[in-house]
Amino acid sequence: MKKGKKEIIVIGDRILIVPDVGEERSTTGLYLPKWAVEKESIQAGRIVEVGPGMPMISPEEIEDEPWKPHEMKKGQHPMQAQVGDYVLFLRKSAIEIKFDGDLYLIVPHAALLMLIRDIEDD
Repeated sequence: MKKGKKEIIVIGDRILIVPDVGEERSTTGLYLPKWAVEKESIQAGRIVEVGPGMPMISPEEIEDEPWKPHEMKKGQHPMQAQVGDYVLFLRKSAIEIKFDGDLYLIVPHAALLMLIRDIEDD
C-alpha cells in the first residue's frame, strides 16, 4: 500500500486492516454481539494490504538424502483474504500501529474468523 512517498509492505501471512472504531453494527450491516464489543474480543475492519502468504517448500523438493547439498525452491501458501474484504478477527492477536497519523492493525491470517467479500455480477 503506497501512502505519499512511502510504501507499506506486509510480510508473510499477515494482514493490514483499517479497523471499525466503536460501533456495534459494522459498515456492511453485520451486528456484533454486545459481549464481543464490550470485551473487545472480536473486532471488524477493512483489509487494505495482504502479505504474500506463508513460506512453503514443495513436497517434490524434499529428497531422500537430505544431507546432500541442494537448492530448494521456495513458494508461498496463498491466503484466503484479499484487499477490500471486510473481516471479523480476534482482537487479542492484533498489533496496533499508526502510520502517517492513521490507525491500522496488523493481524495474522490465523486470527481471522470471517471474510465478507463483494461479489461482482457477470
